[in-house]
Amino acid sequence: MATPHFRHQLHLHRTQVSQVALAGLLALAVPLSGLAQNKSRSSASRGKGGRVKSITVQNLPGYDDKWFHPGFYIAPNFSSYKVEQSPEYIANFGTSRGVTANSKISPGFAVGFVGDARLNDYLNLRFAPGVSFITRQIEFKPDGYTPNPANDNDPDEILTQEVGATQVDLPLLVKFHSERRRNTRVYVVGGLKPSVNVGTRRKDPDRNQLSVASSDLAIEYGVGLDLFYPFFKFAPELRFSHGLSNQHQGVDNIYSRSIQSLRSNTVTLYLTFE
Repeated sequence: MATPHFRHQLHLHRTQVSQVALAGLLALAVPLSGLAQNKSRSSASRGKGGRVKSITVQNLPGYDDKWFHPGFYIAPNFSSYKVEQSPEYIANFGTSRGVTANSKISPGFAVGFVGDARLNDYLNLRFAPGVSFITRQIEFKPDGYTPNPANDNDPDEILTQEVGATQVDLPLLVKFHSERRRNTRVYVVGGLKPSVNVGTRRKDPDRNQLSVASSDLAIEYGVGLDLFYPFFKFAPELRFSHGLSNQHQGVDNIYSRSIQSLRSNTVTLYLTFE
């Protein structure tokens, strides 16, 4: 077993993607939280001498009294595989069978519905079925590789491989939220996400030589903001997903023989309307 060679670590930008996504969430949430504070005659903030500084209404005042809330979401994401190389990969390094293999991050998109059930004043149970359109890439490069004429499975050229899939996600999550401050509150969420592959997209046979499992189970966790508006609640949420099962399915080619395990990793920005 082996992890990617140090000189290829610059291809694995998960930390940078997480930082950029978190910055985007905060940049989106700050102006929206301000917009959520509608002005009305319901509640006044007073300064010195009793002068009114601002007047704020609490949107959707009975929202948390209901036991169930439906909604929907749209969710751009960035996805990759955590790659564990095989002993054969190490043995072939620098030989005529040698290749390098490193994961690349690719963008994707998801849409779905949300069912939110109230458990108590601070806990909610969320079921959020949806469909994800994901492409994950592994960058293969020759490291002394030359095709073996006796092996018909050897490609003439080493190419980046990709796995494009349409999958149904069935996450079941627990949401813990703070007390509401005017029309804003923060929350954390966590749980499990089973996924089933319902379609594989193969645009180029030479770049689709890897085979993966048709189902996955991932652990998910994230943080978000509830922003209350007069007629709906909007929640931007940053969520991280880490696959628990090995997705790699062995086939007889140089790409597959170089890999021992593939586990999914995804960073998603959920934009939820309830």
